[in-house]
Amino acid sequence: IYSLDFSRDPFGVLLRRRATGTVLLNTTVAPLIFADQFLQISTLLPSRFLYGLGEHRSTLLHSLDWTTLTLWARDVSPTESFNLYGAHPFYLLMEEGGDAHGVFLLNSNAMEVALQPAPGLTWRTIGGVLDFYIFLGPDPNMVIQQYQQVIGFPAMPPLWALGFHLCRWGYGSSNETWQTVRAMRNYQIPQDAQWNDIDYMDGYRDFTFDPQKFASLPSLVEDLHKHGQRYVMILDPGISSTNPHGSYWPFDEALRRGLFLNTSQGQPLIGQVWPGFTAFADFSNPDTHQWWLENLQRFYAHVPFDGLWIDMNEPSNFMDGSQDGCPPGELDSPPYVPAVLGDSIFAKTVCASAKQKASVHYNLHNLYGLMETKATASALIQIRGKRPFVISRSTFPSQGRYSGHWLGDNRSQWKDMYYSIPGLLSFSLFGIPLVGADICGFSGSTSEELCTRWMQLGAFYPFARNHNTQNEKAQDPTAFSPAARTAMKNVLLTRYFLLPFLYTLFHRAHVQGDTVARPLFFEFPWDVATLGLDRQFLWGRSLLVTPVLEPGVDSVTGYVPRGVWYDFYTGSSVNSSGEMLKMLAPLDHLNLHVREGAILPTQKPGTTTEATRRNPLRLIVALSRSGTAWGDLFWDDGESLDTFERGSYSYLIF
Repeated sequence: IYSLDFSRDPFGVLLRRRATGTVLLNTTVAPLIFADQFLQISTLLPSRFLYGLGEHRSTLLHSLDWTTLTLWARDVSPTESFNLYGAHPFYLLMEEGGDAHGVFLLNSNAMEVALQPAPGLTWRTIGGVLDFYIFLGPDPNMVIQQYQQVIGFPAMPPLWALGFHLCRWGYGSSNETWQTVRAMRNYQIPQDAQWNDIDYMDGYRDFTFDPQKFASLPSLVEDLHKHGQRYVMILDPGISSTNPHGSYWPFDEALRRGLFLNTSQGQPLIGQVWPGFTAFADFSNPDTHQWWLENLQRFYAHVPFDGLWIDMNEPSNFMDGSQDGCPPGELDSPPYVPAVLGDSIFAKTVCASAKQKASVHYNLHNLYGLMETKATASALIQIRGKRPFVISRSTFPSQGRYSGHWLGDNRSQWKDMYYSIPGLLSFSLFGIPLVGADICGFSGSTSEELCTRWMQLGAFYPFARNHNTQNEKAQDPTAFSPAARTAMKNVLLTRYFLLPFLYTLFHRAHVQGDTVARPLFFEFPWDVATLGLDRQFLWGRSLLVTPVLEPGVDSVTGYVPRGVWYDFYTGSSVNSSGEMLKMLAPLDHLNLHVREGAILPTQKPGTTTEATRRNPLRLIVALSRSGTAWGDLFWDDGESLDTFERGSYSYLIF
């Protein structure tokens, strides 16, 4: 289905799609540069419709007007044009006529991708090799499936992972955390998991909890379990290094076993994170995985957690490099420094010259989060014997096999709510379907209107968690007026009503690499009007979500692709020719439309997934114009390992 031609002068390769003659790659436009710490290759692009290349905050469709996208894992609040927490050197391109292809550069070094209006693209990396994978689709869904055949299909999450999660930094105590859980139960608002941020720890040290303020944490966790709910807490990879010898086992033991990142001189590299001075666990060393497991087992004996939230794993460092800076040399000061935030590759992280078991940090930096995630998922399986639930901040291709992702430290602003949609859809392309943003915003203070609209949107994030920073007023659903609280409760009940449908979408992601949250152009690739849409999205192929993303309005304009669509609540139909439609959207209403020809499995909602599971199921049948409809349901016990692989499930086609 393709032809590959080599050109000697000018030197390069040309890749063509045979069916259409479209040239997908033409690297003769600029010289290939192949040096030890500088590799550069350019290509013409067959169109301007380019997506992917994460992690960045931008529109879903990239601008090719001299945009440079840097890939180097960095702890920074999502900001346009900055390199963010993860690195995903993959793009999807829509060709004229609706065909699609993808390109993946398997390279973990610091990298820039420069986009030009030609249209063209330049890959520039400062290490490794040029190892390209080309995916020929020809449909965008198939491109993403083919990409995941290389990087691995996503893990099947436990059903409870798809419930509503609640968190904040600064509950201040386990009793205050417990009060919030009780208030949620009191108002019968769905909640599957309660989380804690770093304030549960003793002196911000991993594998501890504050003996005063969080004394009742074991009792809280026991109470959550009694009510069919789960507990998740945060962990950081920086291990406190200043405790008296013999008083903090995690550090003493890792030091004894030689499990930390070392300086080029062979001593543990010391940086600074929440607990103060810290050493950093080297997850490229298999022995570190065993030590991580032992620490988690010791903590689990006191606090039987259900999932883990791993943060700061870029790795983040409050110093540049280390307490001693970084040594001179070509690792920390390479001949070419990509356009990274801070203009140095050790800005707010560890030295690139730091030694790890597998290589120098220069080569492993973008893999740090992935390696920690593998250790964490593996430990959870060994401790609990069930499907692991991990949410990681830093990510790399194949991350979806082990964890989900949240979009980091956003702000309580309307534009942040909008940017969450392209963020979520981009991670769908990267094979990490379990993704969402902090609902109502992390930093800054939310408003009742913003939080109501955001809860409506967030109820349709595949991973739905409301999270808040310290010293801001509470933003959980119980903190608002009865009207807002009711609107939030109702949209969460709608989510829980649709859980069988959502769970089945995750099964399809796990088995064949389908996306869960899906851009409209994936289903209507020939419709050029869909190519730039990122204020709406689909669940699977058949549920259209059109959120309100601005203040002070009671209607929303959304694109309705060609065909018959049914209002989710009333069943009234609209027959669209492919047009923008104005929809009524009072503050208590989220517009949802079901596509003709779809059958959605649903279940009477309870306040937890455990309660919902016991309720009757029913089907929503949205007949096509010719009177046909199709749907499916995957169902198992919701938490056992490898149920599909072992055949312990039901799969029904309607």
